[in-house]
Amino acid sequence: MSDPLNSRIVRHSPSTGPGSPDVWGIYEPDTGSIQYICADPATKKAALIDVAWNFDPKNYRFSTESMDQVLDLARDNGLEVEWVLDTHPHADHVMASAHLKARTGAPNAIGALVPEIAKIWADLYNLPDAFDPARDFDRLFEEGETFRIGELDVEVMLSPGHTLGSITYRCGDAAFVHDTLMQPDIGTSRSDFPGGKTGELWESIQDILALPGDTRLFVGHDYGGPDRDEPRWEATVAEHKAHNRHVKDGTERDAYIKRRQERDATLPLPDRILAALQINLRGGRLPPAEDDGNHYLKLPVNRFE
Repeated sequence: MSDPLNSRIVRHSPSTGPGSPDVWGIYEPDTGSIQYICADPATKKAALIDVAWNFDPKNYRFSTESMDQVLDLARDNGLEVEWVLDTHPHADHVMASAHLKARTGAPNAIGALVPEIAKIWADLYNLPDAFDPARDFDRLFEEGETFRIGELDVEVMLSPGHTLGSITYRCGDAAFVHDTLMQPDIGTSRSDFPGGKTGELWESIQDILALPGDTRLFVGHDYGGPDRDEPRWEATVAEHKAHNRHVKDGTERDAYIKRRQERDATLPLPDRILAALQINLRGGRLPPAEDDGNHYLKLPVNRFE
């Protein structure tokens, strides 16, 4: 019997009517990440959201299975890629942004505060001139900014806490909430990375839970749950308010912060973080090749507890 948590699962969440997108979630088993296609049913224009460039941290080798799967899925459904989007510079997987831009011709985008994240990590890596998000992304979206996927309006919500510059994409009755919430039986995401703040994560989650109750929330990760061994990534605002184990209705802010910080104190760094941030803050590009034609990453030593 196959193990769902080690399978590249695809699920379609169909449009619920006018103004509502079709959404496909594509599970990336190595990191428990969910990649998304958000498409306008009328025009067949689509955005790719948080797609991974596969990275093997044991052998430091890259491959393209995930982005290939996402692009094949878009092609098989007759979709034209109009945007390549990321919600934040991911710590647990390498973003495929630059490769997808090259392969589709679509512009790539991320949040406007990512340059502030880049400053933090430029110091940690001692690479003062390495990162320039304005160079490596076509758009740096501000809080409240809007754009379109086909004929569908998309609103950008600033959602700090996990990182200081995380953003949520809200398209009709779908919101891509990345590393804020997890599934209701799991709770929420961590807030202990450099620049993250638990109080800000709480406020971001409250903004998300203030959306209409039937809004479909699509999370960034899942690793199974206490009563299930298959990944899930979609639940409504109403379901989170009723059942989310960290932030359901009646939860007090201070109690949440205490619980989240105690949990975060037990978590190690993700095994890809020191490679991933060095690449993701370049828009998914490797550092320039050196005189031997090869690429090298720089890893800080004794900088983290």
